This record gives sequence, C-alpha cells and structure tokens, in this order.
Amino acid sequence: MAIDVSEALNKIININTTLKFEIIPIEDAHGRISAQDIIAKISLPRFNNSAMDGYGIIYENKDEELSIVDTIFAGDDNSTLLKDSQAVKIMTGARIPENCTAIIPKEDCQYLDNDKIKVPNTIKKFQHIRYIGEDINEDEPLINIGDEINFSKITLLASQGISHIKVYKKPKIVIFSSGEELKLHYEKAEDYQIYNSNTPTFMSRCKELGCQVDFTGQARDSIESIKELVTNSLDADLIITSGGVSVGDADFTKDAFKEFDCQNIFDGIKIKPGKPTVLGKIRDTYILNLPGNPLASALIFEFFGKILIQKLIGSNKIHHNFIVAKMGEDFYNKKGRITIVPGYFDGEYFISEQKRSPGMVSTLSRSNCLIVLDENVSNIKKDSTIKILPINWNFFEKNSKDFLTYE
Repeated sequence: MAIDVSEALNKIININTTLKFEIIPIEDAHGRISAQDIIAKISLPRFNNSAMDGYGIIYENKDEELSIVDTIFAGDDNSTLLKDSQAVKIMTGARIPENCTAIIPKEDCQYLDNDKIKVPNTIKKFQHIRYIGEDINEDEPLINIGDEINFSKITLLASQGISHIKVYKKPKIVIFSSGEELKLHYEKAEDYQIYNSNTPTFMSRCKELGCQVDFTGQARDSIESIKELVTNSLDADLIITSGGVSVGDADFTKDAFKEFDCQNIFDGIKIKPGKPTVLGKIRDTYILNLPGNPLASALIFEFFGKILIQKLIGSNKIHHNFIVAKMGEDFYNKKGRITIVPGYFDGEYFISEQKRSPGMVSTLSRSNCLIVLDENVSNIKKDSTIKILPINWNFFEKNSKDFLTYE
C-alpha cells in the first residue's frame, strides 16, 4: 500500500546503516565523508606575527623618532625585545617581539637619516598584528563525523600537519534493469524496441554522488532471470532497478525479490510521477525498485534516492534543503497528490519544463532543479514565492525543513 511522501522520507532517513571506513591521504579525500572528529592540535597563528611588511613598534612611542635596531624575516627564531624609541623592520608572517604593540606598513613611514623612521600619529594600538589563536584555537573542533571533505577542509587538515584522515568507504551500488523491449545503448535496437537510458543514467548519477558503481546486466522478463542478477549483487550496499514494479503481466521484479524474503520498507508512494516505487532490504543490501518510465524514475531518484545515497555515504546532511525563488509564470496543476515538477532556475525565477510526460528522456537535460507541490496546489501565480530543490548541485541541510510549496 502506497504511503505518504513524508513517511517515505522518514523511513529512508531512519534506516540503520553499518558503514565501513578506510584511512587515506588528505590529497585523495576530496568528496569523501569524514569518519572521525578532527580537533585542532595547534593554535593558528601559532605565534603573534605581522600581517604586513613594515615596522614593529611600541605603540606609546608613536610620536617619537624611532631607531631601526633589527630586521625579522618570516621563519626567523628571533627573540628581540624592543626598547623605548626603537623599531624593528619586519616581514609579513614573521614573529613579532613580545612587547610589540603595533605594525606600521612601510609605505606609511617617513624615513629619516641614521636608520630612523617617523610613523603617523593616526595609527591604532595592535594594528596589523595577528595574534595566537585568532584563526583557530587549540582543541577547537574542525571537522565532524559525517562532514564532506572539500578543498577548504583539506586546508584545515594541512594547517594542522595532518596527512591522513579516516573516511567512510564508498558504498557499492549495483544497477540493473528489466524488460525485453529494452536494448542497451551499444546493442542494435529493432523498430519495436527502445534503448535503455535508465541504467547509464543511474550509473553516472551514483558516481557523481560518491559511490562505487557496478552494472550486472539486463534481466529478461522472467523471475529466474531477475533472481540470477539479484543473487550476483547481494554483496552490494544498494541494488537499484528500474522497471517491473507496476501491475502489468510482465512486471516480475517484485515477485523475484519476494523469493529472497525481501523485507519491504515501503511499497508505493503517494506522489506524481513515480507512485510504484519500492524500497526493501535483503539481509544487508537495500533494494530500490524505480519505475521504468525514464522521467518518473529519474525524478524519484533525485527526490528519494539521493537521500538514501546520503545515508549510505555516511553524510550528516540527510534532509532536503531549498532555495526561495519566484514563479516565472502562471502554473496550473491537477491537485490530489504531491507532485514533482522539473524546471530551470535562473537565480531569481523558476520556469517549469513544459515536457513532463513520465516516459520522456529529454526533460532533465534542460532542468537544473525541481519544485514539489503540496497535494492541494492547483494554481500558482507568476511572482509567487516558491521553494526550489537543486538537481545539478548538492544542497542538503542537517535540519529538516518544510520543502513543500503552497498556494
């Protein structure tokens, strides 16, 4: 029996996952999910240093002529202490004398005879000094379990002298489809056959989302053929199939999975398109049976499948996030069921894709986002405020938000 959209999402969000990990160099960690909390081992800056090339002085001496007594370069282990009426020439990043209380940029100084300078009387105390811990304090949390590692996180790790990090292993996803009317794109299709676009779609999409992906073949329209592919795939974290999950005479997928004592998590979702979507589990392997129609299948994956992937990769961001936008046109909808509408967001306005038949393949190539309409929405006026969910970039949130668009 089909369940509500919110219930289906909650069931996915609350599935139990046993994630494996590995330790890899930080240079290879981009896009991976941290399996450990990282705490700062050292403060940054590690010492008080100059933010400018210039001169270090005691602030109270700013009205005097100052003698240059030393030069300090970045990396010098210099223990010079300033005396009254003295200054040190200092480079950006160099450790300042302990009693230095202002750095004067060299271009602001007046140069006098006998290695003396005069500084402006408008300077401020502590200007252009970077103090210990100003950026990062020792023992400050830097990365949490479930955070995605990107270039900026790698910056943090390198700044702490961390060379390796524990990350979750990429989940293994196995993809196959069923239907004797389908041919793979490298096979010859007769006039009465069509090319299978779903399998390459989900293979590439899962790779984009950080998974290891295997293709195990295309099943014939028989329970035995599907069972053979399932048996070969039960070492995976997730099996994704498309087709064979509705009520037609040749829809064998669900019957085949039943023979493995597949535990149903849900069987059908009250949504348009893609109602005949099934999520189950055989031992430690999750099963996502998607509709055969390409657009319906892809939209259901974008809305539900991506959340499942977020769980399997170990991310702590498992809720849809959205961007508030404006409707770019008057839009009419047949109410009665929550509806996914793909379209294009230009940074301000959302324009719905006109070709939205469940069996179409071209729609998402022109779309970069979608909106999800509440079941009671029948009419959205141009310039109305809506919520868009991105497709072509990841945009998730740690906390649950109401992503439905209402009249």
